[in-house]
Amino acid sequence: MFNGSVNSGTNVRSEESLDKGFVNTASNSSDSLLTIDEVQKTLNRSRASVYRYTNTDTRNLNPPFNPRKLNTEFRSDQKDQLLFHPNEVARFAKDILRIKEVTVEIFNSPSSETQNILKAILEELKIISNKLDGKTDKNHSISNHLQDTDRKAA
Repeated sequence: MFNGSVNSGTNVRSEESLDKGFVNTASNSSDSLLTIDEVQKTLNRSRASVYRYTNTDTRNLNPPFNPRKLNTEFRSDQKDQLLFHPNEVARFAKDILRIKEVTVEIFNSPSSETQNILKAILEELKIISNKLDGKTDKNHSISNHLQDTDRKAA
């Protein structure tokens, strides 16, 4: 059995299982990428062997998909850290390393300061929107009242 735990940047716990080609997904973890150290711990292999498994090329920054290798996510610079999607690690473990039952668990880290600020901004925008909607409703009911008064006078 293949078990690994890693930290990621969101607050939702996600678990994906791959067993005999069938994928069960409890929630979406597409934003959660694994570093080379996390892959090493997950696969229970040495760092050197993980690098040997990895589909990299010094002449090509993003080599084409190789089904016999562990494929990295897209990089924009040679100095960028190697990152791996959990599904790719699970595929590699099942298809290449011949691990029959594969489970990748992602335990997510607490909110970052940026996420907290964005949540606060969103809350303020909701409050502003609600206040604007309230004023629009008042203006609409006042104009309806004035129209009704004008009709009665005529």
